[in-house]
Amino acid sequence: MRNVIFLIFLINVSAFSQNTKFVNVFIGTDGTGHTFPGPSKPFGMVQPGPDNHDEGWNHTSGYQYKDTLLMGFSQTRFSGTGIGEMGDILLLPYSMTKQKLRNSYYKETEKASIGYYTVTKKDDVKVELTCSDRVAFHQYTYPTKNASLLVDLQHGLRFLTDSLVLESDVKVENNRTISGYCKTKNWVTRKYFFTIMFETSFFDIEKLPMGKKDKAPKYNLSFALNETKVLKVKIALSTVSVEGAKNNLQNEIQHWDFESLKSENGKAWDTYLDRIDIEAPQKQKEIFYTALYHLFLQPSNIADVDGKYRGADDTIAIAANKEYYSTLSIWDIYRGAFPLLQIIAPEKVNGIVNSMLTHHKAAGFLPIWTAWGQDNYCMIGNHAIPMLLSAYSNGFKGFDAHEALKAMVETSTKNHINSDWDLYNRYGYYPFDQLDNEAVSRTLESGFDDYCVGQMASKLKDTSNEVLFDIRAHYYKNLFDPETKLFRGKDTKGTFRTPFDPLAATSPMNNPGDYTEANAWQYFWTPAQYDINGMISLLGGKTNFTQHLNTFFTTESPNPNKFLGQEAMIGQYAHGNEPSHHILYLYAYSDEPKIGQKYLHKVINDFHDNTPEGMIGNDDCGQMSAWYILSTLGFYPVNSSNGEFVLGSPQVKKAILHLAKKKDFTIEGKNLSEDNIYNEVRYLNGLKIKKPYVSYQDIMKGGTLLFEMIK
Repeated sequence: MRNVIFLIFLINVSAFSQNTKFVNVFIGTDGTGHTFPGPSKPFGMVQPGPDNHDEGWNHTSGYQYKDTLLMGFSQTRFSGTGIGEMGDILLLPYSMTKQKLRNSYYKETEKASIGYYTVTKKDDVKVELTCSDRVAFHQYTYPTKNASLLVDLQHGLRFLTDSLVLESDVKVENNRTISGYCKTKNWVTRKYFFTIMFETSFFDIEKLPMGKKDKAPKYNLSFALNETKVLKVKIALSTVSVEGAKNNLQNEIQHWDFESLKSENGKAWDTYLDRIDIEAPQKQKEIFYTALYHLFLQPSNIADVDGKYRGADDTIAIAANKEYYSTLSIWDIYRGAFPLLQIIAPEKVNGIVNSMLTHHKAAGFLPIWTAWGQDNYCMIGNHAIPMLLSAYSNGFKGFDAHEALKAMVETSTKNHINSDWDLYNRYGYYPFDQLDNEAVSRTLESGFDDYCVGQMASKLKDTSNEVLFDIRAHYYKNLFDPETKLFRGKDTKGTFRTPFDPLAATSPMNNPGDYTEANAWQYFWTPAQYDINGMISLLGGKTNFTQHLNTFFTTESPNPNKFLGQEAMIGQYAHGNEPSHHILYLYAYSDEPKIGQKYLHKVINDFHDNTPEGMIGNDDCGQMSAWYILSTLGFYPVNSSNGEFVLGSPQVKKAILHLAKKKDFTIEGKNLSEDNIYNEVRYLNGLKIKKPYVSYQDIMKGGTLLFEMIK
């Protein structure tokens, strides 16, 4: 059945346009974007690349563009996150003749493109990296035939720990192979298994002294190279076993041809990046296709080539269709990234959904944020729930809908980390005197999840749960303060928190309070994700709703703090963090939709660039990039669960989405120019659109969406 579904979802990209040439992998690597320049495959398990530092908020991917020193080259990392994890198996090639320079490099030699990274260090060792899905491939060119290599298995990208490795079992199998496993504790507790294979045999291996807290070895290896002075290394990983890692290596890279693998990597990216074509200047294409590249980096399929994976309960199983997805930054990607994947990578959706349902079976509740198959429980809400509803509403049938509803209900009724349903239901909100932080944000975000459970129950004729969760979805009104017209913390006695500063941003790590990386103004618009009419009514009508939006976008904050989500600001709108991402599109439901279009144009042009600092705010596993892609096309899912894409204003004259079943969806911005950035009239397949949105099904049928652009 699933194989049939996969064939149906073949994408119409027979004539490649090679959009890979527009990707600039350095975008977002300088500042708070937290992306990385190393190679990866679409949805791949490994991401080899340079590690400048192994800890700190700036180096969650291991890399910052402005750095001039490096620790070496590790094999795994996340893109755009706010916490560091992974960084497995650090290798550092170096020349003994210039050993003091082994950690510095010539910045001008650093180059990267799709599937390839290279840099020359100041000890004259040239490093080149590429990869398959599960295997990293390194190629080092030394200044002489005498080559040295550091292999550091204690290394990792760390967060609030100085130890990392809990245990390891490493074997030097022969003078070409080192294999083993490490168990680490950082953002999650996890196990990784590996095998390292060298094309050239090492003639000497020195085990280095271990630090006081080290639990994994470090080695210095020595090689006598041939006339090419080239050393090639393959590093395969697995969540399951050393045998799994070896099987991944044997199946994916049976040769030592670096250029061939690099070419294969690029071809894999062609099949994804050519799913959208846009007519735009070079700079805009670079930003757009790099965003598309960042979107497709994750989630990662961490199943081995034979389908085996290690689940949330540490047991080994075989994944359906050999797909088990992790790196699910759900608090971020449920908003725009997952709906976008349903349009341009629909063949991945059932696998992602089944991975979340499998996690539920193992853990007892749906995942919150998974890394290497384990939940780090980061952020709030249970937003796998809107992802499940979204997939089902949009017609995906490769999973059991009744199992999905069961998982949604259990996740929403059985207490678990960050979800105390007894407390929530007792008061109809989370009281701040019973919850140490984020009481308002947790209440508001749980409302969206409740709405989604109710909607799924309705679709499956489960009347009791439909009624129950519809009631819960309106709990947000219990925190509405009619005086400030904002949602405000209440205690168990029903008393609002005082003093109250609506501009004061809070965050559980840096400044605990009632809101999550945001303030009262920014979280006010959360229920509008699913209850626009309720929010308009709460404010006393559309005119007041419009005025409230205008106040939001024109009220400035004194000294906004990027560590509290206050970045890329327009008034109180903070584009650098996800809670604001849908708010611009609320103008579509106001008396003044053109104001929203004006701000959309400003965000696209002021907060994005084709430079390393061209992304303001963490990319968060592709969500920031998804917002840019969708907004460039002219729509965005305010409600990410119901298949509606609210119309904004396209930023290109023409875009063609190459869809499933060999259909195309064309978007035209007629008369778009620097002056003509607004629109009032839109047509879908020649018919004037009366609603402020198009549906998922409208898009997937193919056709033309035309915006008449005006001043």
